[in-house]
Amino acid sequence: MIASVHIADVGARAALGITRKAPKAGSIDGLRHADVGLAAPLRGGKYRPTPQPGRAALLAFWDDDAALDRFLAEHPLAARLSGGWNVRLEPLRVFGSWPGVPDDLPRARVVPHDGPAAVLTLGRVKLGRVVPFYRTSGKAERAVADAPGLIWATGLAKPPFVATCSLWDSSDALRSYAYGGEGAGHPNAIAAQHAKPFHHESAFIRFRPYDSHGALDGRNPLAGTWSHAG
Repeated sequence: MIASVHIADVGARAALGITRKAPKAGSIDGLRHADVGLAAPLRGGKYRPTPQPGRAALLAFWDDDAALDRFLAEHPLAARLSGGWNVRLEPLRVFGSWPGVPDDLPRARVVPHDGPAAVLTLGRVKLGRVVPFYRTSGKAERAVADAPGLIWATGLAKPPFVATCSLWDSSDALRSYAYGGEGAGHPNAIAAQHAKPFHHESAFIRFRPYDSHGALDGRNPLAGTWSHAG
């Protein structure tokens, strides 16, 4: 299994069309699962991220690179997102569960890996837990923007689906943010989730990014951090 993230500025009308309905597993050859949403860059500060109405995102899980290659070459949705940025991701470890993600992935916090790392946090929020979720996640999102080693991060949402995608210069940097000292935003969010879950289902997945193409806001987020960013 591999994953891919596709984000593009397509305009408000086109973004609404793209995010109306995610492709179903099996509707595209080799697609295991997909989610769509609007993106909201994480920039820190006092307020929670504001969605960009014209910035659409697709998160997808595939059987292999060949399946993703066919999607990029042939599918109308890929063509609509082709003016933005996309990244291919090899899973390293998972906490929780998500459709399309194998149950046999490593679950240990420490997984040997050198180089940049990516994280997807994925959830389907419970209706009765929306307000507490946004209060708790807002603190973590504000903290991530100033976290050492962060390259780039964005929120993604089409409620009840909510997610973040973040890129880090090393696994050590993301572990420090995710499991750092007392008072840090993300450890508190984890504790709150354990005490009374926000989501019907959720997952925290760490990846090795191995192919990055295109640009957002005029730049490839991974350019300059590794040799295969294009």
